[in-house]
Amino acid sequence: MAAFPIILWILHYVICILATDYEDVQYINGMPNKISVLPDGSCRCQKELTKWDKLFVMLEDSQMKQNMLQHAIQEVCRVDCRRMQSEVHQMTAAFADTAARAVERAMLQLAARADWRPAYKVEDFGKSKTENESEQKNTLQQLLTVTQDLSVRLQALEVSWQKAMLVTFQSSSQDGNELAQRKPETFLDSFGPKRPGGDDAETQRCSATHMLPSGYEMALIFPMRSRTIYASVHPDTMTLSSFTASVWVKASASQEKTVVFSYGTKRNPFEIQLYLSRSSAIFSVHANTSRAVAHNAVSLGEWSHLCASWDSGHGNATLWVNGQVAASLSGVAVGRVVPDRGLLQLGQEKNGCCVGGGFDKNLAFAGKLTGFNIWDRVLSEHEIQSLASRESSRSMAGNVVAWGVTEVQAHGSATFIYH
Repeated sequence: MAAFPIILWILHYVICILATDYEDVQYINGMPNKISVLPDGSCRCQKELTKWDKLFVMLEDSQMKQNMLQHAIQEVCRVDCRRMQSEVHQMTAAFADTAARAVERAMLQLAARADWRPAYKVEDFGKSKTENESEQKNTLQQLLTVTQDLSVRLQALEVSWQKAMLVTFQSSSQDGNELAQRKPETFLDSFGPKRPGGDDAETQRCSATHMLPSGYEMALIFPMRSRTIYASVHPDTMTLSSFTASVWVKASASQEKTVVFSYGTKRNPFEIQLYLSRSSAIFSVHANTSRAVAHNAVSLGEWSHLCASWDSGHGNATLWVNGQVAASLSGVAVGRVVPDRGLLQLGQEKNGCCVGGGFDKNLAFAGKLTGFNIWDRVLSEHEIQSLASRESSRSMAGNVVAWGVTEVQAHGSATFIYH
């Protein structure tokens, strides 16, 4: 507010100067006009300047006055800012001192109160702990009772449901409707029912037919044909001069080429392939030209055991279906060794050179798959028949790929189910 009268005075001074009549044009700003006066005192132009000349002189003079005014205003503002900054510093210092004293008083009061509170708090804590423990025991007892009752009800409901499904299944079988025959099995497999411990032997037998084969408790399900639905297997090595690959499949759809598993490298995407073609199973090594074809090998909606073996010494490639030799070839990739650092996949084939690409939904597998094992040797006939037996245990695991031991990553909507 103190600078306001000074600014008004400066504005009044400038207005008075601008209002002055420039009668004597021989002087500008108190200096002789050397442009219009010659050295001998004579004038090279008229004594009277034109209106335009006067106007230019006034503009030049007003510009100088404006600069002076701006400089004066800046000086006034700078002085006021310094004074305000000094006042703010003084207020901050005073407030900090007051706050420090208040905090110190509060800390002293808290310390004084803390001397008598701990003993009182410990007693309260002990009482509340005892009450909480008693309440938790009562709650857990009630929860256990409700759980037991619920378990009994669920078991009774499960037995009743399985009996109803058995009646539906038998009725559909008598009618000869193939779709109705498969519906109970698909429904049971989706929910994975457990066998009840009752005395109904027929119900238990029906439940057992829908469990996974060969005592396996885990299966991989591919819900539909898609280029993004597959599983990748990661063994330690795949350098093989001979091998045996075993797998249980239950296909829900099969087209011209439906891949069960494939192994390929950047140079050759078709090192090992086992795929379905309608109802046939086809096995190839190194190329897709020499193939062992087993006709009428699989039925949709039913578990089938496929086993493929090959040795590089004689090039013998054999395909087994449900423990029986279904197709064999000789002279296939003689002397060749399956290279390492490829991609081993279930339900898809990598027919491109880029990792994660080159997938075709028309080649994708749809259905269930379990018991995928690979050995670095050709198994005997007895071993293969044992693998194909539904009563055999799953203790015979591969030494290259072991189902349930070797890492298998499901991609897309492919998921693991457990029975």
